[in-house]
Amino acid sequence: MRILRVLHHGKVFYASLAEDAVLCLNKDLGFAAPIPLSELTILPVVMPSKIVCAAVNYRDHGKELGHSIPETPRLFLKPPSSVIASGQPIVLPESSARVDHEAELAVVMGRTCRNVAEEDLDAYIFGYACANDVTARDLQARDQLFGRCKGFDTFCPIGPWIETEVADPGNLTVRALVNGEVRQQGTTADMIFSPRRLVSFISTIMTLNPGDVVLTGTPAGVSPLDDGDEVRIDIEAVGVLINPVVGPASGGASGETPQSVQ
Repeated sequence: MRILRVLHHGKVFYASLAEDAVLCLNKDLGFAAPIPLSELTILPVVMPSKIVCAAVNYRDHGKELGHSIPETPRLFLKPPSSVIASGQPIVLPESSARVDHEAELAVVMGRTCRNVAEEDLDAYIFGYACANDVTARDLQARDQLFGRCKGFDTFCPIGPWIETEVADPGNLTVRALVNGEVRQQGTTADMIFSPRRLVSFISTIMTLNPGDVVLTGTPAGVSPLDDGDEVRIDIEAVGVLINPVVGPASGGASGETPQSVQ
C-alpha cells in the first residue's frame, strides 16, 4: 500500500493512494469517498522527531571515500527541518562548493521501538520510502563532523510515498539518476548491516518513535549536483523520488507546500 500525507479542507491526514485519488485512513474525519489528487495539498510524507542515519553501510561507498569497514554501525542524525517532499527543490547553500546526492532506502517507524530484536521488527516498521541524504562534501571534509554538511534545509528529500508492502528490504536495487544519467546503482544486499539489523541496533541506543526515519546508507557513485539538475532516487518495489536542484539565489521552500505525485 502506498501512503501519502495530505492536507484537505484544513485537515492533515494519512491516505492510501489509488490511481488519481486517495482514501483517507482516519475515518473520524468523515472523508469516506475517494478524494481526487487535484483537490489535495500533498505534504512531506513524514514529520519525524529524528532522522537516524548510517554512515559507511555499503562496502563500495566506504572504499570510494577511503573509510574503513565499521565493526558496528556508525550513526549520525539529520534534523527534521531538512525534510522535503518529492517535487520540492534541493537548495544549494552558498557556503558549499560541492553538494552530492546519496540514494538511500528509508525505514519509517510505525510503533515506539526500544530494545527490539531483529526478528521482531516487522511489527514496529510502518513502511519504506526513497530518500536522498544530500551532503555538502567539502564541508564534510573540512569539519570532520556531519552536523553542518548534512543538516541544511532541503537536504533530506523523502518520498514520494511510504510503501508498506516490501517483501525483502534486504534485497532491493537502489539507483540515483541525475538528468536521466545513472550515477549510483547498488543493492541493499551489499549493506554491511541490513535494514532490520540496523534498526534493531539503533533501538538499543535510543527510542524510535512513530514517524521516525532511519536512513540505511548509500552505495558507491556519489557525485555533485548543480543548479538546474534533476535528481531521481529509484528504489525497486518502493518508488521514485524526484527533486529539482536550485542555486542559493533561486531559493526554494521546504515544508508544507503543494507537490505532485510522480
